[in-house]
Amino acid sequence: MSKNPVRSQRFLKACRREATDCTPIWIMRQAGRYLPEYRKLREKHAMLELAKTPELATRVTLLPVERFELDAAILFSDIMVPLWGMGVPFRIEENVGPVIDDPLRTEAQIRSLKSFDAQRDVPFVLEAIRQIRDELGGRIPLIGFAGAPFTLASYLIEGKSPRRLRWTKALMFDRPDLWDELMRRLTDTVIAYLKAQVAAGAQALQLFDSWVGNLSPAQYARFAQPHSHRIFQALKGAGVPLIHFGTETSTLLEAMAEAGGDVVGADWRIPLDEAWRRIGPDRGIQGNLDPAVLFAGSEVVCREAAAVLDLAGGRPGHVFNLGHGILPDTPVDNVARLVDIVHQASLRPAS
Repeated sequence: MSKNPVRSQRFLKACRREATDCTPIWIMRQAGRYLPEYRKLREKHAMLELAKTPELATRVTLLPVERFELDAAILFSDIMVPLWGMGVPFRIEENVGPVIDDPLRTEAQIRSLKSFDAQRDVPFVLEAIRQIRDELGGRIPLIGFAGAPFTLASYLIEGKSPRRLRWTKALMFDRPDLWDELMRRLTDTVIAYLKAQVAAGAQALQLFDSWVGNLSPAQYARFAQPHSHRIFQALKGAGVPLIHFGTETSTLLEAMAEAGGDVVGADWRIPLDEAWRRIGPDRGIQGNLDPAVLFAGSEVVCREAAAVLDLAGGRPGHVFNLGHGILPDTPVDNVARLVDIVHQASLRPAS
């Protein structure tokens, strides 16, 4: 991968809603189970071992950008990682995700959470960022990330993938004071974690709010938005683009845009032009191809990618992505085809 000055700035310029030579593309979970090289590594190393070993995290982060002409790399890690520093042990179960054996459901548990210090608690993440930046050599930018407070709280309270949010919503409604305290602590942690990533060399940041789509607009406004807003306010001066992403958030897009971020992600459940209208013209948009499309034939992949680009209308500020993370067993050839078609179909004449 040789350095191309135009390509090296394509993603960052799109995040700033500046004109680009073509639409940039990166893929959520691009360093993951669909890659045969990653599966080989997983035969020897557990997922969290990869994330906690800077040399391995660097290797995994680089796998997809060495194979495809992607316009950004994203740090290989997990949104749960900073919770170690707060004194919360967890594990990753195959086909389940993060599991916390002792969920936080009492006042004593929540008040026993430790203060987070990135240098002390996650030095391996910061070292991985430094190594990745060195390996990339400025060819494409590196995205850092964190889970949003609401999503982290959901895992902490439910104990695993929080599909129904039974315990989470019970705490929200029964003890809003205790909920606010938990969210304050998590927000402080996320701010410190993301600032440390930028200091280590991350050139953009994405806040993942994977489970916030389970909230109504009123619930989001009361229980989640103020905390995400505080994160974006705290990072305004960081000098890097900020991306705000959630799934099943068609009813929340306006409020998410108000919470903050230079770019707001849209999943595949809403047409991209409608999502952009609701986000507003003063922000970029990221998305939003259905990940399942990549299991179809090449003609379908090309057609559906072109449809997303058509809805973007060539306006500056579109970052092409899937509407959620790439699925395991996705055909690698279709990923290469998607990257190529996005670049080719969106190519703009040189001025």
